[in-house]
Amino acid sequence: MNDFDYYQSYHIFVEIFLAGSETTSSTIEWALTELLRCHERMVRAKDELASVIGPNQKLDESSIDKLPYLQAIIKETLRLHAPIPFLVPRKARHDTNFMGYHITKDTQLFVNAWAIGRDPECWENPNSFEPERFLGSTIDYKGQHFELIPFGAGRRMCVGVPLAQRVLHLVLGSLIHEFDWEVESHVKPEALDMRDKMGIVVRKLEPLKAIPKKVKR
Repeated sequence: MNDFDYYQSYHIFVEIFLAGSETTSSTIEWALTELLRCHERMVRAKDELASVIGPNQKLDESSIDKLPYLQAIIKETLRLHAPIPFLVPRKARHDTNFMGYHITKDTQLFVNAWAIGRDPECWENPNSFEPERFLGSTIDYKGQHFELIPFGAGRRMCVGVPLAQRVLHLVLGSLIHEFDWEVESHVKPEALDMRDKMGIVVRKLEPLKAIPKKVKR
């Protein structure tokens, strides 16, 4: 392996593991928060996991494709709470015209994935958390459907998509399947703080505080 191949491989692994860690934890926190705000959806997710996996079994990767509602929860969370709202900045390599707009060479471009995910022309009730919208839908986040691009699209989309897909489903599914969750007694679930703050990724302004209780089998 020459020096160029080494450094190229090094940067790919850095992007996968470093860029993917905070975005993954943030997405799981948002998903749990949304489910805690709606008891019926939490119950539906738990029922699906119990029926597919069984009460005394652990969630593994082979079961993900059999859990359409869990997949819908992940998609809806990524739509409503895009971890990196402006994706990775791009720069125009030469003068070009795009949809009637003249873009000069070296212009830095930002794609507002957050706004796309909440566009009323693309989504019904765009500001509501409704995983059911993805049941029976072919829309996915792998760069082929431009109304849902939390990882970007094309040749420069995030290289960590396959890893993120596995980790998000396995971690969130395991947390739902293994534990019953509730908020503190003085907090009403529907009143959970949904404000966000900007950093490397968009996280909750007030971290989620939830109490897990081991499910009794």
